Amino acid sequence: MSVPAGRDLAARHNGGVSEAPSVRSRDKPWVMRTYSGHTSARASNALYRTNLAKGQTGLSIAFDLPTQTGYDPDAPEAAGEVGKVGVPVAHLGHMDQLMEGIPVGEMNTSMTINATAPWLLGLYIAHAQRTGVDPAVLQGTTQNDIVKEYLSRGTYIFPPGPSRRLTVDVVAYTVRHVPKWNPINVCSYHLQEAGATPVQELAYALATAIGVLDAVRDSGKVEPDELPAVVGRISFFVNAGIRFVEETCKMRAFTDLWDRICRERYGVQDPALRRFRYGVQVNSLGLTEAQPENNIQRIVLETLGVTLSRRARARAIQLPAWNEALGLPRPWDQQWSLRIQQVLAYETDLLEYDDIFDGSTVVEAKTAELADAAWQELQEVLALGGAFEAVDELKRRLVRSQAERVRRIETGELPVVGVNCFTTTEPSALVAGDGSAATILKVDPAVEAELREDVARWRAAHDRQAVQRALDELRRVAEDESANIMPATIALAHAGGTTGAWAAALRQVFGEYRAPTGVSGGIGRRGSELRAVAERNRALAARTGSPPKLLVAKPGLDGHSNGAEQIAVAARDAGFEVVYQGIRSSAEQIAAAARDEDVDVVGISILSGSHLELVPEVVARLRSQGVDAPVVVGGIIPPEDAEVLRDKGVAAVYTPKDFEFGRIMAELAELAEHHRQPASR
Repeated sequence: MSVPAGRDLAARHNGGVSEAPSVRSRDKPWVMRTYSGHTSARASNALYRTNLAKGQTGLSIAFDLPTQTGYDPDAPEAAGEVGKVGVPVAHLGHMDQLMEGIPVGEMNTSMTINATAPWLLGLYIAHAQRTGVDPAVLQGTTQNDIVKEYLSRGTYIFPPGPSRRLTVDVVAYTVRHVPKWNPINVCSYHLQEAGATPVQELAYALATAIGVLDAVRDSGKVEPDELPAVVGRISFFVNAGIRFVEETCKMRAFTDLWDRICRERYGVQDPALRRFRYGVQVNSLGLTEAQPENNIQRIVLETLGVTLSRRARARAIQLPAWNEALGLPRPWDQQWSLRIQQVLAYETDLLEYDDIFDGSTVVEAKTAELADAAWQELQEVLALGGAFEAVDELKRRLVRSQAERVRRIETGELPVVGVNCFTTTEPSALVAGDGSAATILKVDPAVEAELREDVARWRAAHDRQAVQRALDELRRVAEDESANIMPATIALAHAGGTTGAWAAALRQVFGEYRAPTGVSGGIGRRGSELRAVAERNRALAARTGSPPKLLVAKPGLDGHSNGAEQIAVAARDAGFEVVYQGIRSSAEQIAAAARDEDVDVVGISILSGSHLELVPEVVARLRSQGVDAPVVVGGIIPPEDAEVLRDKGVAAVYTPKDFEFGRIMAELAELAEHHRQPASR
């Protein structure tokens, strides 16, 4: 069964809406998406087709971490991560399965993919070619913003220079060959998740866009008269927090500043090509594990910040689900989020009016305030050389901002209903009775073994010599700065190459990168709140000769490092000596660091849902190395999984509801004291 195109679905579901009397016609709704993908390409395809049948008008594909970081399902680095946070796509056969029955020539498809964006776009183009669809008609977006991966999301592979080159190649190729495609979504979304203030969100996203456009302009891969078209294909992906009035003003500031940059820096005369085009997912950082039913009203209110102002309205929206702080949403949860969009677009009168804020002195003043401050911050970033060159400094600033945000929640200065105020509650009808296991989706562990076998069969079924020739050509092109990576990438997709093979070839040419942790930026922000723990740790140091030592570790491929960074920052403020080496450490590396540093406590952070696979492996490696330090774990961990981890030897489990860093630090100090007692050594 094929799925009708998005615009047909919108027409069908809009059929019962009567046109309200007005001097102007009702605006067309934004593209409605749900961010989804899990388990396998076939399972995700079934989910997409179901969502489209419910009135979704575009796709937003979530890929699993091995796909995002350039590993096949059978790679050692992929263990425990396959199919967990998105769909695994290792080869063209998976892309064929993923899009089966979906008319790619008519669909608007957004792919949240960055380091491997050229490869996933290459697979999408190859799929279109295999099914008789001209790539020139393809519509959609590759996220392809590597700066925010260094700053927040963590799925980078290559250093900034080669990464920027790959971004340039995608932009230059699509402008000529896939002209309806948005080759990059400059993402301020993840900057806000990492702690950015509205001013930082504006400035750093615009700095990234400038860094990309300047590189495209100077690459020689587009002609000067093509630059306006290049500028016109740049899109953004933003966040919208709970302060929806300020968020509305932020979006109006984005619109004004982008228009100014397009005119003044790039000389774009056509207003249509200067339009600030953006998609949005409203804030996930503010969704709470405590009283999760409150997340529904948060999502609704945050959606207003990107829809109320007509001249700054989102062109595409995807909403998180109410239970994302608990785990992976089910199809019903995603349907609820889709229905929020549909009620707003089709039942209310939102789309019947011109901009309701034009002429508002309050909104105009706040917009100007944000725009002026962001312009000043942008000039600071450009003075540092630009976003790509200033990654270290921007990371420090974001960690500092996040530390301040977390401190304000802990002290109650920033109210969060159900978390630090109004905490008395009845049991939630959404989770009571069935327990958390029934309120989230869990991926079958057997999927990983099935996909290992799948990719092995795929390799065996294809001409190895043809694949090798395509890989040799890919490496040759990568070594030639003047060449474009996309034709060789598409050829490799057709030859039968895999995600891991594509990334391995480019790793050989470009090398790999370790992004800065930024934790020094947040040190010293919680002196008074952690004074008692700091005194306790100083006393322990006086008795034993050195301060207690905490190893903060992130095993697996999970790149969401905000929690680990904030624990490291708070621990240093609390008098711990902290060892933190960043993301993507293997169990062997963690055990070796714990042994060599002789740590008192090992803290493991995992947000990818792979805790049951990865934590026991780390614990086993620690013990095999003679490390007897207690292990604590933090992440999105259901209660039943927490019990399993405790049975495996974990001393404590922390989840998003544990926001009181003073209590956490006191408990870690107690564990360190016990570890240093002679009887425990």
